Amino acid sequence: MSVLFGVSLMFLCIFFIKGSLSKLERLEHPVTKYDGSLSFLVVGDWGRKGGFNQSLVAHQMGIVGEQLDIDFVISVGDNFYDDGLKGDTDPAFEASFSHIYTHPSLQKQWYSVLGNHDYRGNVSAQLSQVLTQKDWRWFCRRSFVLSSGMVEFFFVDTNPFVEKYFTDPEDHTYDWSNVLPRKKYISNLLHDLDLQMKKSCAKWKFVVGHHGIKTAGEHGVTQELVDQLVPILEENKVDLYINGHDHCLQHIGSDGEIQFLTSGGGSKAWRGNVQSWDPKELKLYYDGQGFMSLHVTHSQAKFIYYDVSGNVLHQSTLSKSFKRNHPF
Repeated sequence: MSVLFGVSLMFLCIFFIKGSLSKLERLEHPVTKYDGSLSFLVVGDWGRKGGFNQSLVAHQMGIVGEQLDIDFVISVGDNFYDDGLKGDTDPAFEASFSHIYTHPSLQKQWYSVLGNHDYRGNVSAQLSQVLTQKDWRWFCRRSFVLSSGMVEFFFVDTNPFVEKYFTDPEDHTYDWSNVLPRKKYISNLLHDLDLQMKKSCAKWKFVVGHHGIKTAGEHGVTQELVDQLVPILEENKVDLYINGHDHCLQHIGSDGEIQFLTSGGGSKAWRGNVQSWDPKELKLYYDGQGFMSLHVTHSQAKFIYYDVSGNVLHQSTLSKSFKRNHPF
């Protein structure tokens, strides 16, 4: 795909909706399939210049992306290790993104949120249009809403919720420009998110963030999100919460409730780092590299987890009519 065509496609695929009462940026990704279905991949915690099997995961993503004829890719953060980007000219952008995800099927829009490692660098660089000019696929914001037919995605910047990043940052330096004062930032974000969810007429509501809410991984539950974000998700009948942060693949959920999906296996994995969890809820825990796919129709949302070799680890379908989870 030529650069000119790619840039043109980007502007065809993203329309900014003005006049919203919410401060959250709203975009629309056009539905292109005749049946209105939507297919996409989710990967997180990946940006290591191809190392730690990132290139192998990218290769399998390309194969699956072609099979599913994906519409776009979602990144759940920690896009560039170890400390984000130094600026919008940082060669790590090409080394970890443009030169890695080269398969033709991955030449689609990428919608990204920031992870804690991204906040350790220059945040504005990842949000910059300069990167989009370098690679038309790249789109990253702190928080935004993406509408695509029957699905509405709510991308949430979960980093400011985490208290220890402010009170005990250890030897890390975080770029909190445009976030402070923190309490006001969080309050405004939750208000705007709740407003947009209440206005939504979408059949499916998916929330995307970096940090886990229900997770048996090393980082564990993010209590600040449980206390502040989960009530809004439950009140607005969100179907899925998709995250990274823990370097593994997980599916946690009960029938009729929000399903919590972790896809943080884009590169370096944490072998053996698993905490105890109710086996009735823990449908999958895989401590290796991989990614996931989702295929959404009017009646079902099917998600599949793949390892670094492309093997299917787990698949499940959420039925909209019964709001139940049916393992295959």
